[in-house]
Amino acid sequence: MSEQKKRPATKMVPVQTHAIVPDRDADKSPILECHHLGIDFGGLTAVNDFNLMIGRTEIAGLIGPNGAGKTTVFNMLTKVYQPTRGVILIDGHDTSKMSTAQVSRMGIARTFQNIRLFKEMSVADNVLVGLHHEMDYRLPSAILRLPDFWRGERIARERALELLSIFDMQDMADAKAGSLPYGAQRRLEIVRALATNPSLLLLDEPAAGMNPSETSDLMDNIVKIRDLFHIAIMLIEHDMNLVMGICEGICVLNFGEVIAKGSPDEIKQNPVVIEAYLGKKDKKEAQ
Repeated sequence: MSEQKKRPATKMVPVQTHAIVPDRDADKSPILECHHLGIDFGGLTAVNDFNLMIGRTEIAGLIGPNGAGKTTVFNMLTKVYQPTRGVILIDGHDTSKMSTAQVSRMGIARTFQNIRLFKEMSVADNVLVGLHHEMDYRLPSAILRLPDFWRGERIARERALELLSIFDMQDMADAKAGSLPYGAQRRLEIVRALATNPSLLLLDEPAAGMNPSETSDLMDNIVKIRDLFHIAIMLIEHDMNLVMGICEGICVLNFGEVIAKGSPDEIKQNPVVIEAYLGKKDKKEAQ
């Protein structure tokens, strides 16, 4: 693994019991609050008593061993699953009984572990799907191809190219999405999520399948996205160089329950986290 760039550490400050956010967000209301969140599948509890707060411009990490419940949390936040118990607040608004489309309109966007692009459509058209909320022409204009339809399409395409330029992908705009290399498809999925104009971007294993150079570029671009759009980003990731390199607050799950929260330095030194990842040392082994 090539050496990753050193980034200045963010000071994390307490704002409520068991909650920390970056100091720059301490005087602002959090973008996300989860209180005692949980979900059961039949008799199995997948996530239990999940509590989390994310600042308005925080880059947060959700980590844990395989099967810990990380993607299940993302599915609850985006209402792919309805929680069995607990409360999710987006920008202070309760999302109980809301649909996936409704929470998307409230400002949550996500990517998935398994890439979900429209592979037969062009790169630009995939981004245009995310820009549907910006189309202000009416159906008759689209059917009859009236001037306001063409004007709206031109503006949307310009915006799509602008978003693609974040990852230097504007020259790929007319290529078929399914023809892109794996890493480029991952980046395109992030661009499409950004097109929905989110306040909170959820990235599910964004570096999966990337080589060290691509991962380093991705780290730079995640920070760039946060700074350009002034949004919060929460990511699930197994690449600890990436997590420790850009995340400001980290939440650790194991068997569906939070076992630690803190800054990267605190998480790296937490014996409970180390045990969850590496297992408990046998007493004879330790001697």
